[in-house]
Amino acid sequence: MNVLQLFHTCFRSIMRNRMRSLLTSLGVIIGVGSVIIMVALGEGSQREIEARITAMGTNLLQVFPQRQMTRSGQQTMMRANAFTQNDIQKLRDESTFAAAISGIVQTQQNVIGSQGNASVTIQGVEPDFFIVRSWRVDAGFPFDDEDMWLRSRVAVLGRTTAANLFGEAAYALEQQIRIGNNYFTVIGLLETKGANAAGQDMDDIVLIPLDTVVTRLTNSRNINQIILSVVSAQFMDAAQNETELILRESRNIAEGAASDFVIRNQADMIDMASAASRILTTLLAAIAGVSLLVGGIGIMNIMLVSVTERTREIGIRMAVGGRKRDILFQFLTESVILSIMGGILGITLAFLVCEVMSAMGIPTAINPLVILIATLFAALVGVVFGFYPAQKAAKLYPIDALRYE
Repeated sequence: MNVLQLFHTCFRSIMRNRMRSLLTSLGVIIGVGSVIIMVALGEGSQREIEARITAMGTNLLQVFPQRQMTRSGQQTMMRANAFTQNDIQKLRDESTFAAAISGIVQTQQNVIGSQGNASVTIQGVEPDFFIVRSWRVDAGFPFDDEDMWLRSRVAVLGRTTAANLFGEAAYALEQQIRIGNNYFTVIGLLETKGANAAGQDMDDIVLIPLDTVVTRLTNSRNINQIILSVVSAQFMDAAQNETELILRESRNIAEGAASDFVIRNQADMIDMASAASRILTTLLAAIAGVSLLVGGIGIMNIMLVSVTERTREIGIRMAVGGRKRDILFQFLTESVILSIMGGILGITLAFLVCEVMSAMGIPTAINPLVILIATLFAALVGVVFGFYPAQKAAKLYPIDALRYE
């Protein structure tokens, strides 16, 4: 029996019982579809997390004070040594890898506009903040060094904050907001950033010159955070080590003593988020892959039934010269075709489901390599679970097969 005859015979046998063939392939359809969908969800979420972390800024280093335990009489307290302008200035003077540097003072206060009020995150920042965070002011303009020196009462608003305070974001420009007893003029609106990796709305924010915040709102010159933009991604590790050395010297930390600050590397954050996402994706794909094995057992079951039903047919084929290997290949090919048909339908199902989820705002990313692997695995299931029924058919004795009722 040549290849064309083999496939023609197998397809004719499969199409003779269309509904049974479809139900036989159902396990493979669900298995292949589930694996592709789970991996697509994992990769989609991974890309979304990476995009949100990248949206925080390009080649970003974040420096935070490290909380340390201190004793005061009978009490033990957690205290953080805040940064000073001297720390930032030393970084500006000595860092060879920093493209831009900004200190941040953060406070949460009630902000009042002409159309509403809200409790908003207020950040006192320096002009370089917009460079470090890659955050463009797409309406109006950002504040500059002169505003810092003059401690100007100006503000740049995120789109969410502007809409909450003035009804529509566009109405906020040149208007005034009140924070406590201080009035600030809105000179710019930030471009939309969306949510960060933690799910917080980055557009619900008010940016004010750092010196203005420390003199008018917080009455403290303590700086909560320092952010740096590194000149190139390839220098991230070197920049992190250099930043640590400069700050240790600035803060008079003895050699061998632990640093009282911690540096977060944007690349490390992306790697951690990606690793967690890959582990979850692998776990979900493995769970979904179990249904492929269940589908294989279903194929084996139906192929065994098919061997029993077609025993006389097998006997006739052998009687007219059919060889055992022809019978073996026929039933094995039928099993593989059922599996591959199930794989193709599963891929189609996965594409449809992913399209629906994307339309609903759920990020998905179908990997062509996963499709290829899932299809090959489906074919392997057909071979593995179809071999025993095919071998059983090939081992039938022609006389016994012809006598079978």
